[in-house]
Amino acid sequence: MDPDVALVLGVIFAALAFPSLLSAFSESRSPRAAAVLIVLAAVSIYWATTSRPSGYKLDDIPGAFVRVVGKFTH
Repeated sequence: MDPDVALVLGVIFAALAFPSLLSAFSESRSPRAAAVLIVLAAVSIYWATTSRPSGYKLDDIPGAFVRVVGKFTH
C-alpha cells in the first residue's frame, strides 16, 4: 500500500471516530466503534509516516489527498 493512501485512510478514520465517540458518550454507551476507528487511524498514520523516508508534515496532508484522489480518478 502506498504511504499516501495509508495517510488518507488514517485521517478519514480519525474524522469518523470523532462523531462516533461523541454519540457513544451522549447516549451513555461504550465507544467500541470509536475505539476501533481510533486504533485503525493511529496504525495507518504511523505506518504511513514510518514508511515514507522523509515523513509527513502537516502541510503535506492536503497534497496527499489530492494525489490519492487523482490516482483513483485517473
